[in-house]
Amino acid sequence: MAISRSQLVKELEPGLNALFGLEYNRYENQDKQIFVTETSDRAFEEEVMLSGFAGAPVKQEGAGVVFDQAGETFTARYTHETIALAFAITEEAIEDNLYDRLAARYTRALARSMSNTKQVKAANVLNQAQFTNVLGGDGVPLISASHPLATGGTFSNVLSTASDLNETSLEQSLIDIAAFVDERGLRIALNGVKMIIPKELQFTAERLMRSPQRVGTADNDINAIVSMGMIPQGYSVNNFLTDTDAFFILTDVPNGFKHFVRSPIKTAIEGDFDTGNVRFKARERYSFGFSDPRCVFGNGKLPTS
Repeated sequence: MAISRSQLVKELEPGLNALFGLEYNRYENQDKQIFVTETSDRAFEEEVMLSGFAGAPVKQEGAGVVFDQAGETFTARYTHETIALAFAITEEAIEDNLYDRLAARYTRALARSMSNTKQVKAANVLNQAQFTNVLGGDGVPLISASHPLATGGTFSNVLSTASDLNETSLEQSLIDIAAFVDERGLRIALNGVKMIIPKELQFTAERLMRSPQRVGTADNDINAIVSMGMIPQGYSVNNFLTDTDAFFILTDVPNGFKHFVRSPIKTAIEGDFDTGNVRFKARERYSFGFSDPRCVFGNGKLPTS
């Protein structure tokens, strides 16, 4: 349905001083604090997790060398979605000079809508990280205590006991990240590099990660997280996170969170011959997801559905 003069009656009245409601600032590009962006030229992308070898055994004198086998363990799939929105202005509204006054404003509103959808979809990878019906390539949620290994065991990327953000939970998270293993159970050197938090935790995070002394104590103990240079990229607030007490620590795993761009945002404008309306459209195709669940560690406070 086109925007008509009846919807914009005040625009036709003399003495109008200001139009408002379409030019708010917006939160944008917060996905770039989490995801690595890559391009795609197909309907979906797949990334395969490979297992390495087990620990090398001792070879006894005169005995044959032991052969091991590596292989594929699971596949992560990114299925692109098409996001599009449009609006139209009637020919009569254009004739009455509403085009020049409103087209630019509605174009900015269209851009804000497209941006908002992208940020929501990106944040939902974390918002739904413990949903039991939103599974990764290994068959369990992104944040889980039971990620399967090729050896038959499991590894966890969540605190054993759900906890709010505080000194103890943050330190334990970093300890647990340092204990991560690969698909064959070998220790791997991963570190927490950045914390992603909702707006409700920004003041707690600031105190924990910037105070030179321990927070909330009368002692003169140093803040070990600060003095040791842990979480070197600090914290980033994501305004699209829906849980107020969940925090996420991103690691330096090579293939973690990814954003595939199949078709970058494109805008178009055209006139309709039958109605005379002018139509505006924005469209893009992309996907957000993750490959290796070792890319993140959670505090276990998320809902499961």
